[in-house]
Amino acid sequence: MEGIDFHETFAPVAKLVTVQTLLTMKIPQGFGKPDDDRVCKLKKSLYGLKQASRNWYHKFTTSLLEIGFKQTGADHSLFFEQNQETKLFLDKRFSIKDLRSLKFFLGIEVARTKQGMVLSQRKYMLDILEDARMMGCRPSPFLMEHNLKLDKCDEEQRVDPNQYQRLIGRLLYLQSTRPDIAYVVNILSQFVGDPRQSYMEATNRVLRYLKATPGQGILIPKEGGTNLTAYCDSDWLGCPFTRRSRTGYLLLLG
Repeated sequence: MEGIDFHETFAPVAKLVTVQTLLTMKIPQGFGKPDDDRVCKLKKSLYGLKQASRNWYHKFTTSLLEIGFKQTGADHSLFFEQNQETKLFLDKRFSIKDLRSLKFFLGIEVARTKQGMVLSQRKYMLDILEDARMMGCRPSPFLMEHNLKLDKCDEEQRVDPNQYQRLIGRLLYLQSTRPDIAYVVNILSQFVGDPRQSYMEATNRVLRYLKATPGQGILIPKEGGTNLTAYCDSDWLGCPFTRRSRTGYLLLLG
């Protein structure tokens, strides 16, 4: 039944290790004694199973709740607990690999200081400059020209949409640790459907600004508190296309 059991649906893929195992008819190293001639019988494969991710999430969630973790209602992938040997328990249950203190994750570099944790994407940003062939560009002290208003630019020359979309997509992910570029990048992302030369020039200005500030990031302080602060501002008739007003906001926790 859909949503309950899709165990009969899977995508069998022959890997090289599987082929070698079938040819030698031996149990893989570490699963038996040297003179053991038994073979492995596959009961069920999770690879290709439509509910594989759902089953994994259910098993992992159940394991965390079992040792006292609490699941947040706002984000079901967030669990918290302070007084548990979490790594030891997960290693016994799932056989994990301990990578020690976090230093690098999904392109984000983590540095620990006395004040807290500093998150940056220096290597990721340098990769963007290299792919865009902007490593030798002149750095810029500002993101966008003053009072620059980007319109549809119908009469301007089109640029490669794949290149522009890929660049804007990577800049959107860079906002994780560079909120200073959020406003400009979100404006430029409005033109991914029909990019023109002016948009690419404005994007190159962002890259020049990033080159001037390669190691900049954000600090997550140890003693930030739990105070929630919000700032808001409006730009009346700010959209050059619809003449609608635009609202910007900033939320700070701690």
